[in-house]
Order: sequence, then structure tokens, then C-alpha cells
Amino acid sequence: MSAPTYTRPPRATRGGVDMRLPWWALALPVLAFVALLLLILNPADAHAAAEQPAISHLLERLEQLAAR
Repeated sequence: MSAPTYTRPPRATRGGVDMRLPWWALALPVLAFVALLLLILNPADAHAAAEQPAISHLLERLEQLAAR
């Protein structure tokens, strides 16, 4: 008694799916990266926020965590 054999379906064309990202799919992550980089490089803005007690406490904790 012979076992049934399964054949592979024919291969799809090599072209595949042509996907293109919209312009904002690249622009938004770049913009977010640049904004965060500027915040890191300009610590003077963080001192202005330190005038409020709750934010100053949070910033102190973040500095302690970063120092580890």
C-alpha cells in the first residue's frame, strides 16, 4: 500500500510585496531621537524644573539610579 504524497504549491514570483514607508515613519523617530539628545546635552533645562519639590525629588532619584 502506498502512502499519499504531497506536492508543494508553485512558488510565488520573486518580486514579493513592494512596501514603502511613508515619510513620517522615518521622520518621527529621528525627531524624537534629536529631541531627547538635545535634552541630555542641555542640562540647564533640568535645573529650571528642579525648582518644584516633586520634580526635584524625582530628578534626584533619577540621578542616583544613573550613578549606579
